[in-house]
Amino acid sequence: MNQPLDLALIGNCRVAALVDHRARISWWCFPRFDSDPVFCRLLAGDEEKGFCDVVLNDLASSRSAYARNTAVLETWLEDSKGGAVKITDFMPRFGRYERVFHPPQLVRRIEPVAGLPRVAIRVRPTFGYGGKPAQVVVGSNHIRYIGGADVLRLTTDAALSYIVGETTFALTRPVTLVFGADEPFLSDIDSTSRDFETRTRAYWLDWTRTLGVPFEWQRETIRAAITLKLCSFEETGAIVAAHTTSIPEAPGTMRNWDYRFCWLRDAFFVVAALNRLGATHAMESYISYLTTVVADPNGFLSPLHSIVPGESLEEHAASLLDGFEGQGPVRIGNAAAEQAQHDVYGSVILAAKQMFIDYRLPRMGDEALFRRLEMLGERAAALALTPDAGIWEYRGRTRVHTYSATLCWAACDRLAQIAANLGLADRVVYWRDRAAPIRRAILDEAWSEKRGAIVGAFGHDDLDASVLLISDLGLLPPNDPRFVSTVAAIGRDLRRNGRVMRYTAEDDFGAPETAFVVCNFWYADALAATGRREEAREVFNDILAHANSYGLISEDLHPATGQLWGNIPQTYSMAGVINSAMHLSNRWEDAWWRAW
Repeated sequence: MNQPLDLALIGNCRVAALVDHRARISWWCFPRFDSDPVFCRLLAGDEEKGFCDVVLNDLASSRSAYARNTAVLETWLEDSKGGAVKITDFMPRFGRYERVFHPPQLVRRIEPVAGLPRVAIRVRPTFGYGGKPAQVVVGSNHIRYIGGADVLRLTTDAALSYIVGETTFALTRPVTLVFGADEPFLSDIDSTSRDFETRTRAYWLDWTRTLGVPFEWQRETIRAAITLKLCSFEETGAIVAAHTTSIPEAPGTMRNWDYRFCWLRDAFFVVAALNRLGATHAMESYISYLTTVVADPNGFLSPLHSIVPGESLEEHAASLLDGFEGQGPVRIGNAAAEQAQHDVYGSVILAAKQMFIDYRLPRMGDEALFRRLEMLGERAAALALTPDAGIWEYRGRTRVHTYSATLCWAACDRLAQIAANLGLADRVVYWRDRAAPIRRAILDEAWSEKRGAIVGAFGHDDLDASVLLISDLGLLPPNDPRFVSTVAAIGRDLRRNGRVMRYTAEDDFGAPETAFVVCNFWYADALAATGRREEAREVFNDILAHANSYGLISEDLHPATGQLWGNIPQTYSMAGVINSAMHLSNRWEDAWWRAW
């Protein structure tokens, strides 16, 4: 099956890039996740701009894979005469001087491994979302690509004239390319890059060995965890929804959005998934980010924010980029930042809850943090039963969405739990009293006799896969007949070719064509919770089978073709891998004895 999004992610929690199976770097935003892409071929609509390629003369085959349990990518290119090249791509990340060293830097090592391979190194960065460099300046062992105030510096021990002229040459020794800030490289490039690679590999191996993975689906879970880690912008603690913009949710639909920002909802799912594995550092950093985002808790809380809070997310189109496979527009920024999405208040409180109960943390949540969260709870209680744009960010209408109301209830419910943990008896009573009427209203107003299910919005009969979460959130126990009936209705009416759609009713862009991947994980979890475990495992394995060859999953899956669509890697989807694997795996205690 042709999989157009068969791309690997490399990164270091400051920058990230996408690379294909022929070692073509087709997407890299520099110097941070949401910056102008200096490599933009993915969206250029033009194969000849915005990339870094290693072109092997007379190419016969290629293969690539991650080095086990790392974010280091290895690619092998072979020609028809026995020549072969190994290309190693990574972004440095390791401990140095009692700090984490993670510069905005991409390292590419190119080594001959057989015969006498002939290669050309092609470097064509862009600036201003697809524009040509204003100037290319060749130094003694570097090339500076200048685009106005922005500069990308390539430092290398390869012949500069070969790179500038894209000349094919015999690769008789390893060469290294280091892309990054316009700063001199003050050490030997070959030995330094080897050292960086060794230490970066060791960092990821050490990090993954601390994860509490399930007995089954270990490889998939570890890859998902590394990917989520790479979506965390460590400098501020923000977690991006994806590393790309404007890859369509479905072909020819114009459902093209910029996901290089921090959605409070998505970040909660990421934090919850990593917490399940014992990787709590992302949560601690994210809570620090939230203290800046919610500095004015009595005001409007946007559902998404820049990775550096306070920066504008005004939406506009990039005119120099034609879009993924020519399917524009390429949108920069996201107008959803102006929407009212009331679930965000619950998302923040749910993300913070573990701070109050996890004794592994060096600094646990205290009463001061609880009091700040209470102000968000008041907003949740006030807005719970009022219309909003909802979890799916409808641009043309508002309703009282069941998921939003449920998250507002969860905000009040969890505040009662946190208060109990802190010994604040009066606040326990207060927040239970705030939660109770919201729960009653949801169960009364969101139930549809026509559907025999809890539906997506009060007073409407449209099914919505987001209500699959109401049991996991605690609104109903999984054996409640209303929840069991809802799961059955969604399985019957929202599935296309076996894959769950988030909804099927028309929206601002017509009827949806692709299945929203994470909804399938939610469905699998709901099946398991209602006793249909083997069905759940089938659903889960089906989606895993459609991950790309690197184990990454985008936002959407076409039910008929099985192709991935939407921005990649989607944190929703990768968090879903972890959560469902943890729910569905046999226990280590049981599986261990059976295995022997």
